[in-house]
Amino acid sequence: MNALTIHIARLIVSIGIFLSSSSWSEEQVPEGYRIIATERGVPSTMLYAVAMTESATQINDSNLYRPWPWTLNVAGKGYFFDSRIEAWQALKSWIRQGRRSIDIGLMQVNWRYHGKKLGTPWQALDPYHNLRVGADILNNCYQTRKDWWASVGCYHSPANKQRAERYRQRVAKHWRRMTHAG
Repeated sequence: MNALTIHIARLIVSIGIFLSSSSWSEEQVPEGYRIIATERGVPSTMLYAVAMTESATQINDSNLYRPWPWTLNVAGKGYFFDSRIEAWQALKSWIRQGRRSIDIGLMQVNWRYHGKKLGTPWQALDPYHNLRVGADILNNCYQTRKDWWASVGCYHSPANKQRAERYRQRVAKHWRRMTHAG
């Protein structure tokens, strides 16, 4: 692991995106997610479960899986970068190539559909900004559906009920791990 990666990992820990070394059975919602969930009016466990579903990766050689802020998905293929700069350079390159359907960051917010909310490619990769945009999308779904689980499905696939249900079930697995912990 290079020095930049170590520095970024420490920074993320310090802002509360990651938990201290805990297992799934001790899972709790990191502070950054709780703050943004409260700010945006969404359940923190649901916001974190969506992020786990969207961008979780194994941290180092541990058994820890956490949402990763430097994640991009292009044409169904996920890319996990070591730094924001690396992810930003790749994102800019794909955009220059004319690609628009790119899912970005912790919440895998789609550039084509939510680019205006995401702002610039650099802003889109800011963990807190990305969480806020994702939380707003989830809350907007709730405003029309008045049910948080239906809103989770809407977050992924607002027009396709079958895809939304499959996604909701995936998120529910992460949610149950948190809400039934210790």
